[in-house]
Amino acid sequence: MTKQPPKILERATILFAGDSGDGIQLTGFQFSQNTALEGQDLSTFPDFPAEIRAPIGTVSGVSGFRINFGSQRIFTPGSLVDALVAFNAAALTKNIDQLRKGGILIVDEAGFSRRSLELAKLSTNPLDDPSLEENYKLLRFDLTQMTKEALIDIPGNPREKARSKNFLALGLIYWMYSRSLEQGENLVADKFKRGSEAFEANVRALRAGFHLGETIEESAVRFRLDSAHLEPGKYRSIMGNQALALGLIAAARKADRPLFYGSYPITPASDILHELSRQKHFGVRTFQAEDEIAAITSAIGAAFGGALAVTGSSGPGIALKGEGLGLAVILELPLVVVNVQRGGPSTGLPTKTEQSDLNQALFGRNGEAPMPVLAPRSPVDCFDIAFTASKIALEHMTPVMILSDGFLANGSQPWKFPASSDLQSIHPPYAKADDEQYLPYLRDEKGVRKWAIPGMPGLEHRVGGLEKEHNTGNVSYDPENHQKMVNLRAQKVNAVPVPPLEIEWGEENAEVLVLGWGSTFGAIREAVIRLTAEGLSVSQAHLRYIHPLPSNLEEIFSRFTHILIPEMNSGQLYGWLRMHTDRKMIPLNKVKGLPFASEEIEEAIRTLLNHEPKI
Repeated sequence: MTKQPPKILERATILFAGDSGDGIQLTGFQFSQNTALEGQDLSTFPDFPAEIRAPIGTVSGVSGFRINFGSQRIFTPGSLVDALVAFNAAALTKNIDQLRKGGILIVDEAGFSRRSLELAKLSTNPLDDPSLEENYKLLRFDLTQMTKEALIDIPGNPREKARSKNFLALGLIYWMYSRSLEQGENLVADKFKRGSEAFEANVRALRAGFHLGETIEESAVRFRLDSAHLEPGKYRSIMGNQALALGLIAAARKADRPLFYGSYPITPASDILHELSRQKHFGVRTFQAEDEIAAITSAIGAAFGGALAVTGSSGPGIALKGEGLGLAVILELPLVVVNVQRGGPSTGLPTKTEQSDLNQALFGRNGEAPMPVLAPRSPVDCFDIAFTASKIALEHMTPVMILSDGFLANGSQPWKFPASSDLQSIHPPYAKADDEQYLPYLRDEKGVRKWAIPGMPGLEHRVGGLEKEHNTGNVSYDPENHQKMVNLRAQKVNAVPVPPLEIEWGEENAEVLVLGWGSTFGAIREAVIRLTAEGLSVSQAHLRYIHPLPSNLEEIFSRFTHILIPEMNSGQLYGWLRMHTDRKMIPLNKVKGLPFASEEIEEAIRTLLNHEPKI
């Protein structure tokens, strides 16, 4: 039989799903790394349960990893998927609605035993439903048994060997998407020490899966994607939390300051601590505190001591840091505070994503305690936002809040990493010893006080949480002085330079402006691209600076008939903007622990324009 060439695709979306113990996240990460090495653009969305040991075999215990990749620009992890790999009945039940009609469905038959069906609360085996083969390209294999057979001469019991079935499935996917087996083996070596039992088992499983693909009718399921036309340079696949950590390191190096990170572990921010703890060779010092209060106060102490000080958490931890945040505001010390938002309130949805902490970032402190608030729009942008926030904190002597979220933190993209010479310089306003008396709260033309590092002779001064007297920093209860200091601290924050808001896609004047912030960027971009291609009058702008807001916001708004504000909350940016403009805006809100799909935004825009989609 003559071999058919692979079908050429511009983009594809794959979803791996199974129990948390099936290695789903590792499988997805390996394929993401391979995709980046292929030179394709990509966006990923890991989705996993909150429990460390999630209930095995249940729908609530399903772990998933979605990757959208292609030879064109990719802005989201995609909506409907082209291929679903389901390791058990629960994974199929939870995700089958996400597989497009005609898509490829790969199942491990071992995950559909009577016990598996009971755990998934199924009365019948879904593999016996004829609609599966009618609607999808169903590929049924006993991946578990195949893995055991491939590893028959490797030490270990059959149950241990079966754990490598994720690599057998990955090998099959490599074959389907015309990937290099050798490159896949090298990625296994990057994860497991070459020559170790784990390396040998997983490489053998990978090969077995790849060769399994060669037994399939190629014309039905084999594809190839070309490299994307990305800007020339050196790229790596990077997750948002990794990018944020590297942005902090880059800022510390540019400022010639040690980096201190004080944190208490919390999902989904913990990986920042993990990443920074591995970077001691860059002068990074990490401290895993006993609680959130200790974490922020240790960072405040480090800021007083002359470090680029950072603390990170998620919404519940930021709530506990509230008093410390106010202390950093009144001390006027440089501090970067990272909030990787998750679903709430309270413990809420620890592994799901939301944008519900904007009000907390703007108002969640006692007294008048303003601080700049910035939000990255993509995993790669986490680097730039971390660097910018550090520059603002160090040059303006203020705490700065970064609002990331679980989608950005765990998602990945190809990153063209910059050279040090590409990054801006950072110049903290150091105090200098002279013959005059040092006044710790004497300000420059930007309203910024000088930073006196302990040990510098002649610069001894008092710090504390009580209100400071103007210039001297002495304790003051004078009403007029308090008013003055409140005003000065606010004026300093409002004077932080903010780039003007720009129309990033579409016309400068249009019927609809879609204005987003944070991780809604990709879904908005894809929706606007599709609609403008149809000739609809739609534009996109995106806020990275939430406070202060860009000074040209009102002028931008005046050019559009409708202003749509999509958010993964109940309208917090919408409410913040209503405090700054009288323009009519339309909120589009979603609070499901899931990011927006571009189709949801597209539908809202069509409704505004009363425009039906093309059939």
